[in-house]
Amino acid sequence: MQRIVLITGASRGIGAASAVLAAQAGWDVAINFTRDEAAAQAVAQQVQALGRRALTVQADVGVEADVIRLFNTVDQQLGRISGLVNNAGIVATGMRMEGFTWERMERVMRINVLGTLACCREATRRMSRQHGGEGGSIVNLSSAAARLGGPNEYVDYAASKGAVDSLTIGLSKELAVDGIRVNAIRPGLIDTDIHASGGKPNRAFDNAHLVPLQRPGTAHEVAEAVVWLLGESSSYCTGSLLDVSGGR
Repeated sequence: MQRIVLITGASRGIGAASAVLAAQAGWDVAINFTRDEAAAQAVAQQVQALGRRALTVQADVGVEADVIRLFNTVDQQLGRISGLVNNAGIVATGMRMEGFTWERMERVMRINVLGTLACCREATRRMSRQHGGEGGSIVNLSSAAARLGGPNEYVDYAASKGAVDSLTIGLSKELAVDGIRVNAIRPGLIDTDIHASGGKPNRAFDNAHLVPLQRPGTAHEVAEAVVWLLGESSSYCTGSLLDVSGGR
């Protein structure tokens, strides 16, 4: 059986690592990116080197028309997906809430929440047995921030990931009858580029003392969990929120 997974934000970090591990597990991979086409193509080359098909598609998941175009392109060039990894997400500059602008909060929610909702909607239209699909698996990337709250840094980001947790729980119950499993990963301090976009490139290492394992995690470690939830080894898991956070 042909297995196709779409991974949003897959040109770097957890998304890129998930793409490579998914290919190793036998998936063809659609690699979504927003800006860095060269990085996305490099990931595609790694997927192809593993003997799987790869497709790169530029799209901003915070724009509905882009989301629709993204899924249509995958339909046309790879086929009907049976896996979706909602990895695309952003964090803004760390600060207390009174410094937040409306534009900042709207952008975080548009990409992290509305983008995830829209991608889940489009995936359901393709995977659901009610729509001629064969079922499938959705893995949402949440964050330990949904539990910890992100005080003095990213309470808007934390709130967006709390929404992802709620979406995961509700949608898993809604789609179980359709043959679609929905789960989420909540990474903790992971050594990826997202910290630099928040103005603190060394944050994962600077805060490692807060983690019981006394180190940040790696994108590969999170991707291992993503691909496990994506595949049949986790066939009795739905509505699960899996912490990959070093015990924090």
